Amino acid sequence: MSDGPHESPDGPAASSPVITASTLEKPAGHIAFTYPDFRWFQLGRVLLVLTVEAQSVAVGWQVYQITHRALDLGYVGLAQFLPVLLLVLVSGHAADRFDRRTVMLVCTLGACLCSSLLLWATLRGWHVYGILAVLLGTGIVRSFYSPAVQAYMTHLVPREHFQNAVAWSSSLFTLAIILGPALGGLLYAVGGSATLVYAVAIPTLLMGALAVARVRTRTGRMEQRSVSLQTALAGFAYIWRKKLILGATTLDLFAVLLGGAVALLPMYAESVLHVGPAGLGLLRSAPAIGAGAMAALMAYRPLRRRAGGIMLGCVALFGLATIGFGLTTHFLISMLFLLLAGASDMVSVVVRGTLVQLETPPEMRGRVNSVNMLFIGTSNEFGEFESGLTAQWLGAVRAVVWGGIGTLLVVALWTPLFPELRRAHLD
Repeated sequence: MSDGPHESPDGPAASSPVITASTLEKPAGHIAFTYPDFRWFQLGRVLLVLTVEAQSVAVGWQVYQITHRALDLGYVGLAQFLPVLLLVLVSGHAADRFDRRTVMLVCTLGACLCSSLLLWATLRGWHVYGILAVLLGTGIVRSFYSPAVQAYMTHLVPREHFQNAVAWSSSLFTLAIILGPALGGLLYAVGGSATLVYAVAIPTLLMGALAVARVRTRTGRMEQRSVSLQTALAGFAYIWRKKLILGATTLDLFAVLLGGAVALLPMYAESVLHVGPAGLGLLRSAPAIGAGAMAALMAYRPLRRRAGGIMLGCVALFGLATIGFGLTTHFLISMLFLLLAGASDMVSVVVRGTLVQLETPPEMRGRVNSVNMLFIGTSNEFGEFESGLTAQWLGAVRAVVWGGIGTLLVVALWTPLFPELRRAHLD
């Protein structure tokens, strides 16, 4: 058991401030920020995400400029996804058996090490395979970081304010995604290579580690049972039994797996839209702009009734926006479709994030979130590999359009298969 105040399963740590009359007078939309630990937690997370997103633009452009092969863009996503797949049982256990703040801190320092290796690889002129090897390290860091972060946030605010915390967390997350790619593209253009991007990433991640170190809430060891195959597989078993969570997570898995076009943006920026690395940064930022605006709206106007049905409708809208993006060759119209895709996807993110955390027992949240992040990683990183492979066969435009059509088919199937999801409320 780690030192410091221990978190009770149903509320914030003892170090969190008591809700007073003055606290309740603050705008309800900002209630999560009345907790200092939530603020430090979000600062550390935002700095890490900002850095990772800036590097994603740099790595994608760097690799594509070296090989000019769509398949290699897919390998970039695959290298970051494989550790999430292979370590899913280990990373979930780590989040439940070790203090979750400590896991976050170690992972942030690990991300700093990976940025240092990317800088070294670029300066030394490593082959693409060397860069992919470093990305495997980034994937290992993410596999442990993500379930710990998702499970840890439930300890920073009380249950009644958790949807507000999820909405603001998603908003800040998408703000980092907005600024990160734009910053990465700008630094790449200014420096003429990825060197400057990686050099800036190192001190940024160190500041993120310092922010995490300021968080006082400790969770200690949540899972008290000894290690066994049953406890290792508990996250999978729980999701399989809980059809509401199963429907929400697999909907995201298959919809984004088929409908994700982010991996092909370097091809679009160079060959379709002709906007270069700076334009690529703006394209990568566009979905996050729409997502951030939607997350802020949901913080002030949270979903209560019919949240599951609205989620299904927004995933269908995501598929339509993906098709629209694939068919246009105008930069501004492409940006608009990406904005719409990001906004509609954010509804799914908030609803799913709230359902998964609140419907899961505290001692199992690490393992359940590990499985959830595996599904998300499958839809994102493996989705990038799938997109790159499909684009290699069919071309970028056909790959994106058919992916959007696939997303619509998933919604059509999931609506009758998971009636619990269709009827889900958040009140």
